[in-house]
Amino acid sequence: MANSVNAIHVEEIWKSFGTVTALRDIHFNVEHGMIFGMIGPDGAGKTTLFRLIASLFVPDKGTIKVNGYDSVKDYRAIRRITGYMPGRFSLYQDLTVEENLKFFATIFGTSVKENYSLIKEIYSHIEPFKKRRAGNLSGGMKQKLALSCALIHRPKLLILDEPTTGIDAVSRREFWDMLSSLRNEGITIIVSTPYMDEALRCDKIALINKGEILRCDVPEAIAKSFSKPLYAVRARNNHMVLKYVRESGMAETIYPFGQFHHLIPLASSFSLDGLKDYLFQRGIEDFEIKPVEADIEDFFIDTMKKQEGIAGGN
Repeated sequence: MANSVNAIHVEEIWKSFGTVTALRDIHFNVEHGMIFGMIGPDGAGKTTLFRLIASLFVPDKGTIKVNGYDSVKDYRAIRRITGYMPGRFSLYQDLTVEENLKFFATIFGTSVKENYSLIKEIYSHIEPFKKRRAGNLSGGMKQKLALSCALIHRPKLLILDEPTTGIDAVSRREFWDMLSSLRNEGITIIVSTPYMDEALRCDKIALINKGEILRCDVPEAIAKSFSKPLYAVRARNNHMVLKYVRESGMAETIYPFGQFHHLIPLASSFSLDGLKDYLFQRGIEDFEIKPVEADIEDFFIDTMKKQEGIAGGN
């Protein structure tokens, strides 16, 4: 079983809680040694899916296999080879850093010494504080401790549910550097995030919203598949530009995007000169409009609007 083609195989998965359908007809595969990203907003179904893969939930319909093991029939085997880091810090707040790590090593029948080489790069950042209680750590240090505990039994699969939410940009970057090192150790990683920039650091991603996968591919292919013209617009008064462009009838949609707004023109009524004149007439003189290349976030926003049935989605 451990030699199966895919580290994770998900086929026709449905999951509901009462009258709420959390996941509908989910399909994808994750190859061994890959960093696979699950990208989507809060409430998209990422956590439910991860708990199904970790054998913590049972699907209503469909099949999940991890290294060839069935998530329902072989849940004990899956839990032995899986490291799971939930979105909310769930270690023992009153235990020290060292005590938490020893505890998780013990329940998996191993020791910190036996697998220290795997976690050394991560744990070395917090080892000087090993006598400090986990509840007194900073957000970035808690994250490193949780990752160390998830890895201490040397799992074949590492599941990370929004591990960088709420931490600073430097800690986020360090964390992704650590994931790249773990992939080189042969560990398959599936990670969820609401941050589109982190998607680019994955080998493959699935875009998920409202319990449905919108697209599953390598990040570059998803960005390149955006086929509509796209413009970046900004002015000193960005809020009024957004308002006026929406009222102009020239935009299929326009949405904030960093310091700019991204505008998808409405083919039947848009002209660049016409939009410029329109803004001048409304007193917007100091503005910039330029064509830009779409990225994953543009594709995701456009696809979500289609999914939600927003016609002319302003």
